[in-house]
Amino acid sequence: MIKLSYDLHIHSCLSPCGAEDMTPANIVNMAKLIGLEVIAVTDHNSCRNLPALDSYAKKNNIIAIFGMELCTMEEVHVLCFFEALENAMSFDRYVYERLIKIANKKNIFGRQEIYNDEDIKIGEEANLLINAADISFNNLDKLMKMYNGVYIPAHVDKGSNSLLSNLGFVPPDSEFECVEIHDIQKADELCIMHPYFAKCNIITNSDAHTLVEINDSVNFLNVRERSSEAVLEALIHVQT
Repeated sequence: MIKLSYDLHIHSCLSPCGAEDMTPANIVNMAKLIGLEVIAVTDHNSCRNLPALDSYAKKNNIIAIFGMELCTMEEVHVLCFFEALENAMSFDRYVYERLIKIANKKNIFGRQEIYNDEDIKIGEEANLLINAADISFNNLDKLMKMYNGVYIPAHVDKGSNSLLSNLGFVPPDSEFECVEIHDIQKADELCIMHPYFAKCNIITNSDAHTLVEINDSVNFLNVRERSSEAVLEALIHVQT
């Protein structure tokens, strides 16, 4: 087994809450500077900056995990990860069809910018991406199997837009095997209160919206090899 440093919850400038300098190229360059080996850009309900991220990550020997932060119909935030870029982009189209369409007010929420692999802005998303999609949390097990992905409830310890804040419990038929806790110091307490989490892998990420918020190389995953496939395998198979 080898250890890889990671940050799997980063927002690019496609998220309205992301800083405008959070381009895929800048994110990769910052990750390289601080020694991260695995990163995931997880924009709200969109994957459209992932092709550029993939290109820059490959050039800089960084493993890019193809991700999205989905907002379910219950307004629960969930990290969705895919082994292949094609699966992520197919899921992107599925989510967009089910997203509540409200025009983005850039002066209030921020821009939603799409970049290419030359770090050039090629467009903006007109509809606000932080709205809920017509996708139930209870359907995620089935959906992820369809799109060859995995899902991880995001920042479950936060007081808004989390599984616990919005549902108040872990649905008894859930099949997720990994959970994100923003403040890792709360892990033991949460596992006692919600025994389902004790059976899961627990990760912590930055949820960065600016370059300086991206985590330093202080969190690690044990993986069998240096690949995106091995990273996803490590997330969903509980290590003993």
